Amino acid sequence: MARGKIFFVIITSLLILFFISQIFDVNTRLISSNFKPNPLTKIVMNSLKDSQGTYAVVIKNFKNGQEFALNENRVYEPGSLYKLWLMATVYTHIKDGRLKEDDILSQNIPTLNQKFAIIDPELTEGGITATVSQSLHQMITISHNYAALLLAEKVGNSQIKVFLNQNGLNASDIGDPPQTTASDIALFYEKLYRKELVTPEFSDKMIEILKKQQLNDGLPRYLPPETIVAHKTGDLGWFKHDAGVVFTQKGDYLIIILSESDSPTGAQNRIALLSKAVYDYFNKD
Repeated sequence: MARGKIFFVIITSLLILFFISQIFDVNTRLISSNFKPNPLTKIVMNSLKDSQGTYAVVIKNFKNGQEFALNENRVYEPGSLYKLWLMATVYTHIKDGRLKEDDILSQNIPTLNQKFAIIDPELTEGGITATVSQSLHQMITISHNYAALLLAEKVGNSQIKVFLNQNGLNASDIGDPPQTTASDIALFYEKLYRKELVTPEFSDKMIEILKKQQLNDGLPRYLPPETIVAHKTGDLGWFKHDAGVVFTQKGDYLIIILSESDSPTGAQNRIALLSKAVYDYFNKD
């Protein structure tokens, strides 16, 4: 009888733990080391209610210090967010005199495809020629993949790894596959905002390029048209990301949203809705 009772208690306890875990893990796996009840938490959780897949969110208001983090250490493939690291690495080379902004880069498309092992290339023939400055702008503002490959070929992936290590982006890697976390992307943007990447001058240049982003169906989509957002998107397969800094009169803030789901289009709209909810909260009268 004693063994039977012990077995019953163990099974009952496991079932209780399972059902509790489901409450916090339905659809979005809403688990975070900074999960605390406050207005910002409520806004994020309401925005993600009934969403499919997983989301990682980091928010930080630079004026009032309010923060929120959800699944911030969960690993995702970065998609084109890796271009943030590449941009900073290129500017490091410019600072050190190894590159100039008006240097001309040129390469054949087949060579780039082969060198970077592109399995399903967007282009298969021809070539690409652009200055370093033009490549940087195209890589960020329209997420031009071959502009990025031109720059990556010039500086080398090993130098991107050096940048990651030197800036404490320890959960990020340019390997195969590349990986990152919302926490690391947030750290990148905070350092950038505080002018701590490369030099203050080059931090400003990177922010200005990010402000010219033309892929605006994510973070800026439902914000007032005059809102300035310095951001970069990341799309790859089931991954849909958008991350950046929103500039407002009531205080600038960073917002990082990474996602993985079987509905990237739905995730993109979810990102836009969450961005609008956070904007409204920080800019309420």
